[in-house]
Amino acid sequence: MKQPPTTDYVPALGYHWLTPFYDVVIGATTRERTFKQALIHQADIRPNHRVLDLACGTGTLAMWIGRRHPEADITGVDGDPAVLALAARKARRAGVTAQFDQALSFDLPYPDGLFDRAVSSLFFHHLSWEDKQRTARELFRVLSPGAELHVADWGPAGSLLMRGLFLSIQMLDGFRNTRDNVTGRLIPLFQQAGFDQVQQRQSFSTMFGTMVLYSAVRPG
Repeated sequence: MKQPPTTDYVPALGYHWLTPFYDVVIGATTRERTFKQALIHQADIRPNHRVLDLACGTGTLAMWIGRRHPEADITGVDGDPAVLALAARKARRAGVTAQFDQALSFDLPYPDGLFDRAVSSLFFHHLSWEDKQRTARELFRVLSPGAELHVADWGPAGSLLMRGLFLSIQMLDGFRNTRDNVTGRLIPLFQQAGFDQVQQRQSFSTMFGTMVLYSAVRPG
């Protein structure tokens, strides 16, 4: 299992002491159940699909996938051992079978073409443009030909109100890395990594801005 560097990694909500409150904060502010269930439906997971939850955090998305698709083979990966411990406990309590690995998004410990689906939620806006590019290329590598990528993250504002609300996220997570999301750069990001059929699928208004669902296909 690869260990992330301890100096550069930013934990959930920015500080390790806030990690235990992550689920409460995300659930209360982002319409989490609505957009994650929409993402799961969009991913169209089939029996025996190998599913990667990139930057799985405390495992909520992986757990909900496991409940809806108990026949799927689910792997969650994250760089933070504290949230992975929470994810493993949540999955056990829910009776969901999932594997949780520690690694960075641009250095995944998996062979080429292993997964049929990759999902990710509220992660890309944390990354610099360079790390977004490295992560997109790594996702392309670990997906099999014809496999799909499904991402939920902050996107272009649906209104002036949503753009104003997103300023709070930018102040918390950084203007430089979040600007890529709000200016619509995720679609060309995935296209440049080699993905096909890259598109914005749905959007949701939240108290912190516009949440957008994207999809992309690794060419066969």
